[in-house]
Amino acid sequence: MPKTQKKTVATKRKIKKNLVIVESPSKAKTIEKYLGSRYKVMASLGHIRDLPRSKMGVDIENNYEPHYISIRGKGDVIKELRKEAKKADHVYLAADPDREGEAIAWHLSYLLGLNPEDKNRVVFNEITKDAVKNSFKNPRAIDMNLVDAQQARRVLDRLVGYSISPILWAKIKKGLSAGRVQSIALNLIIKREQEIREFVPEEYWTIDAQFQSDKTNFEANYYGVDGKKKELHNNTDVQEIMQKIDSNKPFNVTRVEPKERKRFPALPFTTSTMQQTANNSLNFRTQKTMMIAQQLYEGINLGRGGAVGLITYMRTDSTRISDIAKHEASSFIHETYGEEYAAIKPRKGKLAEGAQDAHEAIRPSSVLRTPESLASYLNKNQMKLYSLIWSRFVASQMTPAIVDTMSVDIEQNSVLYRAKGSKMKFPGFTKVYAESKRKDNILPDLTVGQDVMLISNQPNQHFTLPPARYTEATLIKTLEENGVGRPSTYAPTLNTIQKRYYVKLVTRKFEPTDLGEIVNNMIVKCFPDILNVDFTAQLEDQLDEIEEGQLEWIKVIDSFYQPFSKEVAAAEEKMAKVKIKDEPAGINCDICGAPLVIKLGRYGKFYACSRFPDCRNTKPITKEIGVICPECHKGQIIERKSKKNRIFYGCDRYPDCEFVSWDKPIGRNCPKCQHYLVEKKTKKGMQVKCSHCDYEEEIQK
Repeated sequence: MPKTQKKTVATKRKIKKNLVIVESPSKAKTIEKYLGSRYKVMASLGHIRDLPRSKMGVDIENNYEPHYISIRGKGDVIKELRKEAKKADHVYLAADPDREGEAIAWHLSYLLGLNPEDKNRVVFNEITKDAVKNSFKNPRAIDMNLVDAQQARRVLDRLVGYSISPILWAKIKKGLSAGRVQSIALNLIIKREQEIREFVPEEYWTIDAQFQSDKTNFEANYYGVDGKKKELHNNTDVQEIMQKIDSNKPFNVTRVEPKERKRFPALPFTTSTMQQTANNSLNFRTQKTMMIAQQLYEGINLGRGGAVGLITYMRTDSTRISDIAKHEASSFIHETYGEEYAAIKPRKGKLAEGAQDAHEAIRPSSVLRTPESLASYLNKNQMKLYSLIWSRFVASQMTPAIVDTMSVDIEQNSVLYRAKGSKMKFPGFTKVYAESKRKDNILPDLTVGQDVMLISNQPNQHFTLPPARYTEATLIKTLEENGVGRPSTYAPTLNTIQKRYYVKLVTRKFEPTDLGEIVNNMIVKCFPDILNVDFTAQLEDQLDEIEEGQLEWIKVIDSFYQPFSKEVAAAEEKMAKVKIKDEPAGINCDICGAPLVIKLGRYGKFYACSRFPDCRNTKPITKEIGVICPECHKGQIIERKSKKNRIFYGCDRYPDCEFVSWDKPIGRNCPKCQHYLVEKKTKKGMQVKCSHCDYEEEIQK
């Protein structure tokens, strides 16, 4: 009988995976697809350790040692990361390529027991297959200079915030806060408001004329007298000019100056220029712009191709472009628009003072992904921002637009008028990115010595206007020009000063509130260095020097804190308590009959009973719009504000009637379906639309 051979069962060894940790689940999903089955990618969901919210968390006596704790609610995430890290063959930390990302990687290395000197840090400027795979070929150690720079900013902001805020609570009201950058932003807004209040308009006049040459009319404007520019300050000045002119006699062309003017394309976007342009062109709030840019960077699902990062990292102060991106853009422009549109040497921008230049400019990860090719994958807002980024980058690699201009001087009795004409000769970059809509203004063919006849001559009175209030775009531009803040700080700063009700946005412009002015006055008196733009800009430069390894972060903190702590002590002792007076509301409490007063709360003003705390009745301040509620047909529709200061409309019988609408009801029903009609803002302007069907009509002016 033959021996029975034992079957040998080959047991497969379980191959250990590499663990990769990023900040967000969408970024994790995109990267895991590129790395394959040997890698597991998990998300830390942002920072996992921070200073405690309940106390200062900085040991001032012990070299400003920060006391970090795990962020509340992150326990399960940390537990899962530790579990997977123990099983992994190697752990890679792939947080964003900036100070914040480096700090997240450092905190993760501490919690997971990794050595920060080991090569476990990978960074990439764009989330594409090649960029991600190449980054894993060259891992590096955690850059402690970057970590120290982030840590210095965090400690600095904590020392300022947790030193000044308790004084604000004690002297003004609870729930207030102050910070380095937000205090300067608030101060700029209030200074501008003071300029507007103190502004005295000055009168000035212009004279707009129409001339005719060979039956062709053209426009010209009064310029001056005897070949020199002369302003018209009042009607007397105007009449003096008008009396010199004989409308029955011809004017003589004394100068014709043709020129060729080149308009160069703008440089690719930095964070701040993207925020400014999106605010001006797309009406996007800064926070919204950054949220959408984050989505485009982390990856959008492109169907069969899976998720792809569509733009490079969106927090940058550089306009630098990689050679690979330049070459791809040049080939694309040659093939799509022609050789004459491709710049041989594209413009290079000068690095702004204080700029870190750590990353490339914001650009599409591949110029071949045109906005049109992505139309079915992007939502409306993603498409708007991607189109802006794509067209700005492509235009930056194109030739300048060439405009033929003509300046013509026309004189009679020493009175000089000037006409200006322009015509596009070569569109250049404007084929892709038109910064503003322009029309050709073509003048007739004119020669020196030629006579032209005056057709009309219209004087117009004007008054100078006060400086404009800051928009989000102009405030960011001013902060950047003054070297205050960095790309990552602008959006949260603007959000904070609105959330604290220090300022409000009215028709997209910042106006300070009474509370904002009270807080600013206190900071001006007690903490002048905080509001000193040069002082704060110098601090930002020192943070950059820490990042470059040229300064020790503890010395920078100490040189700031020693004089600052004396200012804090003086403010606690000398500053008088500010009482925010309640305004009489002119109506009585509907519970106890006592007069109501107007109080200032976290979200603005509201009605409260004057007998508080004996009577705790409160009511929102509302405005009737003169329309009966379309739901209950009993109450009045009132204008209200949400916690985010957004206007909405509701019934004054709430909670008995729960009618609410973001759009303003107009008190008429739809002729098609009988649902109520509303006023709605569209691209065409304000329109009347049905709340239920597709009926719409133009607003009668």
